[in-house]
Formats: sequence, C-alpha cells, structure tokens
Amino acid sequence: MARRFNKIAFVASSAPDAQGALVALMRRYENVSVEEADVIVALGGDGLMLQTLHATMGGTSKPIYGMNKGTVGFLMNEFREEDLFERLENAERGVVHPLLMVTWDVQGTAHTARAINEVAMFRQTYQAAKLRVSIDGKVRIPELIADGTLVATPAGSTAYNLSVGGPIVPLNSPLLALTPISAFRPRRWRGALLPDYAKIEIEVLEAENRPVSAVADHTEFRNVSRVHVSMDRSVDLVMLHDPGHSLDERILREQFGY
Repeated sequence: MARRFNKIAFVASSAPDAQGALVALMRRYENVSVEEADVIVALGGDGLMLQTLHATMGGTSKPIYGMNKGTVGFLMNEFREEDLFERLENAERGVVHPLLMVTWDVQGTAHTARAINEVAMFRQTYQAAKLRVSIDGKVRIPELIADGTLVATPAGSTAYNLSVGGPIVPLNSPLLALTPISAFRPRRWRGALLPDYAKIEIEVLEAENRPVSAVADHTEFRNVSRVHVSMDRSVDLVMLHDPGHSLDERILREQFGY
C-alpha cells in the first residue's frame, strides 16, 4: 500500500535541543528541500510552528508535522526518532485559516499581513488607546479606552487571547474572539464572540496623541490609524497530529485545566 508521505523536509529552531534532534533524524531519514517534500517535519516549539506555517503560506500549503523540542509545544507532537513514517501515515489532518489584517498608518499608507493566532492592537505610550470598534460596517463600541484589543482565531484562542481573559474557542467553531486588553471603558465589556465571516474595523481615535501599533502574529506596524481584520478562506494551513492529540483535543483539554 502506497504511503501518503515519502519525502520529508526537516526544519528546526536554533535551540541546541532542536538542532540535536535534527542531526539525529537526518541520520535515520533522508532530508529533501521544502519544495521537493510531501510533508514538513518541524522541530522546536510553537514559535517555530508559526514561523513554518507563515513561510509556506504564500505557495502550496504543505502539511506540517511538528515535534516538540521547545518549551510549551501546544501545537506540537511528542518527539521520538523511531517510526516517523508510520506516525505520519496515522496522523490526523487539521486545517486552519489565517486572519488577513489590512492597516493604514497616520500617513495613509496601507500595510497587509496575515496572522494564524491573532491580530492585536497596543498602545505605544503611557496613555491608554482610544478605539472605535465596528462590525460589518456598524459601530458597536463608539469609544473603547484600553491598553488595546485583539482578534483571535480558534487556533489562537488559547494563546495571548486566553492570557488577557478571552474565551477558549473550539477549533471547528465558526467563530472569532474579539477581546479587550485591560479595558477601562466600557467598564463591564469583556469582549465578544463573532461569526468568522465578520468584517472587523477598528479606528484609532486621537491617533497622533495616543499612538497605537497593530501586530499580526509577529509582524508589527506602528502609528496606525485604522485596522481591518477578516478571515482569509483562500489560504488552507494544514497541521498533522498524532491520534488522540489533535488540536481539537488539546483545546478541549485546556478548558478543563490539563
């Protein structure tokens, strides 16, 4: 019976553990270029997984099987040298879509970036940001006074979104989490769950006096005046996980504290 995956491209973070794992695996399995590969095996932590997903986003999104040689490793599988082809054959496929962020700075220049976890806006100085939040063209919060706000995908809902008090969103839910960061006004607003087809616009009020940056995962633009966020369904990002350790299962576990 033919295998799904025959050619592997290994990528690794610069951490000593990850580099040691790379050497060990390359002794056992042939390593080809990313362009030739059927599957990418990423060795490191969640940061490396996000970097690898971003690196392959522009072309054909090849499946990525991560093995944890980092710290948290939420997106990764357990590291083992043995039976790699068998593990790849049995791995479960999960597809996520990134967020598309389009932002304009105070000079009117547009910038574009994509995010797998979240798009976040942050105050740049000691003064709180003042933001106007609109959903699908309708103003929902005329003035949000806060350190910032973020829009998280289900895959990113257990990351920074959870740290600032946002909800965990199951991976297959057709939802986005809109979560404030240290909100001062409205006093009782703790965020919202939005349909994943929503078009989110956030305007920066007093942008010159209260400067704000916009960040899509690790891509930052400073002194922004307006940000549009929507899910980009034209891009499929494929991650592979061992049976019983899918991203859906991990997100479910997070809700029960283990």
